[in-house]
Amino acid sequence: MSRYSAIPPSDRLPQWLRSPIGNASELEAVQTVVKQQRLHTICEEGRCPNRGECYASGTATFLLGGPICTRSCAFCQVDKGQAPNPFDAGEAERVAEAVEAMGLRYVVLTAVARDDLADHGACLFTNAMAAIRHRNPLIAIEVLTPDFWGGHRDESEAIAAQRQRLAAVLEAEPVCFNHNLETVERLQGEVRRGATYRRSLGLLGAARELAPHIPTKSGLMLGLGETREEVVAALRDLRAVDCQRLTLGQYLRPSLDHIPVNRYWTPTEFEELAGVARDLGFADVRSGPLVRSSYHADKFMQPT
Repeated sequence: MSRYSAIPPSDRLPQWLRSPIGNASELEAVQTVVKQQRLHTICEEGRCPNRGECYASGTATFLLGGPICTRSCAFCQVDKGQAPNPFDAGEAERVAEAVEAMGLRYVVLTAVARDDLADHGACLFTNAMAAIRHRNPLIAIEVLTPDFWGGHRDESEAIAAQRQRLAAVLEAEPVCFNHNLETVERLQGEVRRGATYRRSLGLLGAARELAPHIPTKSGLMLGLGETREEVVAALRDLRAVDCQRLTLGQYLRPSLDHIPVNRYWTPTEFEELAGVARDLGFADVRSGPLVRSSYHADKFMQPT
């Protein structure tokens, strides 16, 4: 039995949350490549509402490290477990083959949290980037990473280890470093189990220090019970660590086992928050009910 109350039926979703299905043949083409290479995408594992549209345009966000996450965030559809699949040494090359087969020019790489690995999954990104660039050094690669935290009881040692793992990823020269704050500070404990608000802000700040030429990006889900004032406070905190790019989207409950939607923010409210974010100094903002971290990620390179 779910620990949460029942979600409203899907036919009661606001009209603005009805996403396009996409062309069946185009969907199948992307899914075929992903299955042939025995890969995972956050599009499928996370039940993204935009996966039809993205597949139809020939894009997907690759999920590294397998389909099992060692964290247990209350919003995420990805399977959880403390015994994920062993490290897959061939995954990076299969990702590169899929990128080549799909003819991608802008790739987003994300990963499950792999607290079981010595480097907490940093090598998943560096290996995949190296394999992709070996085939085509001109491909732009954005990374959306976990916090690389853990493995040390001493706080200072943990911070140093996190920074070392982050540095390895940044040295591989992604075109954008993305790490999501996910929600406002008050709701972090329930929504992001295993991660913390200040730790994520610290990671984003460290990325700016280590590689100031690489833009940083973060995102928030709305509809978990946050207030407008709390959202604006989170945006101010992101700007305080010089985060340049922002995504704001509506949280949609994947199943009855996940935290319920508190309310649906309207398109007008998303537009208003986008204006606030730009006034705070964010260089690029994507804000709307169906916006997700990697949705139209390549368009961050273009004017909004």
